[in-house]
Amino acid sequence: MTYEYKILLPLDLQLFAKEGPGGEKTEDATSKKLDDVRKEGNVAKSTEVVTAATLLTLFLCLKIGIGFIGNRLLSSFNRFYPLFSRYVDQGLNVSDFRYLFVRFAIELGISVAPFFLMGFIMAILSNALQFKFEVTTKPLQPKFNKINPISGFKRIFSPNTLVELLKSLIKIGMISYLAYGVLVEHTKDIYLLYDVSIIQGINMMFDIIMELGIKICVLFVLLGAADLFYQRWKFKEDNKMTKQEVKDEFKNSEGDPHVKGQQKQRMQQASQRRMMAAIPEADVVITNPTHFAVALAYESGRGQAPVVVAKGSDFIAARIKDIAKENNVAIVENKPLARMLYYNVDLDAEIPPELYQAVAEVLAYVYQLRDRVS
Repeated sequence: MTYEYKILLPLDLQLFAKEGPGGEKTEDATSKKLDDVRKEGNVAKSTEVVTAATLLTLFLCLKIGIGFIGNRLLSSFNRFYPLFSRYVDQGLNVSDFRYLFVRFAIELGISVAPFFLMGFIMAILSNALQFKFEVTTKPLQPKFNKINPISGFKRIFSPNTLVELLKSLIKIGMISYLAYGVLVEHTKDIYLLYDVSIIQGINMMFDIIMELGIKICVLFVLLGAADLFYQRWKFKEDNKMTKQEVKDEFKNSEGDPHVKGQQKQRMQQASQRRMMAAIPEADVVITNPTHFAVALAYESGRGQAPVVVAKGSDFIAARIKDIAKENNVAIVENKPLARMLYYNVDLDAEIPPELYQAVAEVLAYVYQLRDRVS
């Protein structure tokens, strides 16, 4: 007989939920967020690209200018060796040795300075070409969380640190493989170093070093391209925002839509009050007659044509007609003209020339009515 037991364990599904206010970060970073991150000194860049560009520049310059360096070093040796010999024979003191050492160091520095300068320039260019250049001092400001041991412990064992460790191990392994392959390929040449002159030996070693250096540079170029792609992807993922963060940023930068709507509504109400206050001064209200109403006013000497002082549809049109009746303003029904004025003439604007004739007929009719009443 077999028995089956079921063990029920309480499981909180919130443990599997991602942290962060506003939900999961699924939205791409906005331009404002990217600008803020950039000002903090955080950019998507790859140190492998910088290393590849610098090493490749140095090795190419070395391959091209090795003759220049060799000639300068031989010239310096021919000048300083007799001086060293003479000072040794006469008793070399500390000040003499310091003088010769400084002069020789200056000669050596002049010989190699152009190559290191090219490497320095290439390091700056390879950094600058990866992201938009912007001067910021925020990365130089002290941050106390960097000296916090707990934060430091978290950084040491963070996923980013593990990824960087894995990349370093891969680089070391591939460089070691390249070095081993080059040395095995030139094993016979290395054994012959004992049987050749010093100049030949130096040339042989230089060729081996250059071959290994160029292969390592090509490796770093490939690693740099892959790492740059990874860094940009990681930068994009790290700076994603929640939907709530996007909404909050829009509110802060553009204003709360609810508040803006209220402001727009208040402005419309104020404009409508001014419009209604101008109706008693109108000469005529043209209607269609139920949907549209347009009030016109004309004063000779103040303008070339009548002006639309009020207009509206449906409820506002009814309100315009009520105010016109209360103030004995003439109301004329003309459906085509009412629609034309409502859709084509802005508030407080003069009517266009193509409507002069039609409006003039209406005003003439209104003035005739006034004359009869008076």
